[in-house]
This record gives sequence, structure tokens and C-alpha cells, in this order.
Amino acid sequence: MIHLTALLGVLGISFSAVFVRLADVSAVTAALYRGLYAVPILAAIVAVTSGHRGRPPRAHLLAFVSGVILALDLAFWHVSIAMIGAGLATVIANVQVVFVAVAAWAFHGERPGGRTVAVVAIVLAGLTLTSGLARVDAYGSSPILGVVLGTLAGACYAGYLLTFRAANRSLAPTPGPLLESTLGVVAGALLVAPLDARFSFAPHFPAHAWLMVLALVAQVMGWLLIATALPRLPAVETSILLLGQPVFALIWGVLVFGERLSPLQWGGAAVVLVGVAAAARPSAG
Repeated sequence: MIHLTALLGVLGISFSAVFVRLADVSAVTAALYRGLYAVPILAAIVAVTSGHRGRPPRAHLLAFVSGVILALDLAFWHVSIAMIGAGLATVIANVQVVFVAVAAWAFHGERPGGRTVAVVAIVLAGLTLTSGLARVDAYGSSPILGVVLGTLAGACYAGYLLTFRAANRSLAPTPGPLLESTLGVVAGALLVAPLDARFSFAPHFPAHAWLMVLALVAQVMGWLLIATALPRLPAVETSILLLGQPVFALIWGVLVFGERLSPLQWGGAAVVLVGVAAAARPSAG
């Protein structure tokens, strides 16, 4: 059931890049309003569920810091979306699985087993193929810079996952940590806003209608489901499950924006899907 919860959350956040492209605002503007529109909804949920109860001060701080890290991830990722499309940007950002595996082993003692190593190898091979291997038929207007920014986003994404997981080791109700993390997203976006030449506080429609949908579907619904599963699964296993996001995002990119992928890229997406299915199957014993 925990695996299913995580996968449903992954489905929700897989629409993130679609909503960002439809909004067509600057990278940091999208990150800021994703948080701002989600905060009152999460605050209402916390008020009903007592989501802050029973957590030490350090946990509150870690949740907030995880959001600041997520804001950096979103800033890098949103720029890469404009360069290489919604699908491929999401795929490349999910190199987070490599960073999570190394960090979980180094800092949390979660030495990966044989099956985890095999699954990571499978999904990394799939991600490599999905990048198009720099072939002329690969999709993307600025593939090199897009890949670099996507990789930086992946490193920040890994930091967010590990920090947020540490913030809720007590398995407290999920809405509280997620609200604090979302407040961190707002703070982090404001910190980096001066670096975004297109940043704007002024809301305009329909762009902000899409940002509201982004906040509801991804930041609230998607991450509530994922955050429920996150502290209950090994870090690397959760990270691999999150690789379902780029597969779905590739599909939405084609259906919504007509992003034309090469056969090699579609083959890579299929390999990633195989890895995600393997990760979702509980280990024997």
C-alpha cells in the first residue's frame, strides 16, 4: 500500500512540468507561486489534522531547510524545461537517484543491496538513452545547457528528498512537515529572485490559473502522498520510485506539446519504466 501511495503521488507531480510550460512565467516566479498558492491549503489541512503536534524543533527546521533546497531545484529545473522540453527536463533532473544512493550510503548507512544496485543500473541506462545521446534527432533547443541545469536540479532534488525524509523520521502527520517545507520554497525563491531577470510579483491570467493548479495537484496532493511514503521506505527505493515521474512527463510532453522524441529516447523511457516496476515490487522476506 505504501508503494501504491508513492506511485499515485508521483503521478500527481508528473504534471508539474506541463503546468509550468503552460504558465509561461519565469523560473523563479513559478517556484514562488507554486509555494504561495499551496501554503493556505496546507495550513488549513494542518489546522484540521494537528499536523505540527509531537515533533521536535530540529524537525521543524529540517523541513523548512528542505524547502529552501527544493526552491533551488525548481529554479534550475524550470529553466531546463524551456531548453529541452517538459519530458526530457524531468528525466534528466531525476539523476537524483545517483546522488541519493551515494548520500544514503555515506550519511545514513543504507548500504544498497544487490537488487537495488541492479535497478539503479537499469534506470540509469534508461536515463542515458532517453537523453538522446546527442544525436541529431534528439529533442531540445539547447540540449547541452539544458542537461547541465537538469543535473544541477537533480543534485538539489536529492538534497531535498534526504533532508525532508530526516525531518519526518518520527512519522508525524504529513501535512505539518510539508507546510514547513513549502514555506521554505517561498523563502528560497525570494532569495534567488534577484538572479532571475524575468521574475515578477504581478499575477496575470491565465498564467496564474495554471500556477494555482500546479500548487494544488503537485505541491499539495502529489507531495502529501509522496511525503506519507517517504519516511517509511528506504531512501534509495523511494528515489527509484520517483523515477516514474519522468516517464509520465514524457507522455504528457508528447500529448500536450507535441514534443517529438526519437526512437532511442522512447526506448530509454521504456527501460526506466521497467526499473520503476522492479522498485515497486516489495522485496521478499
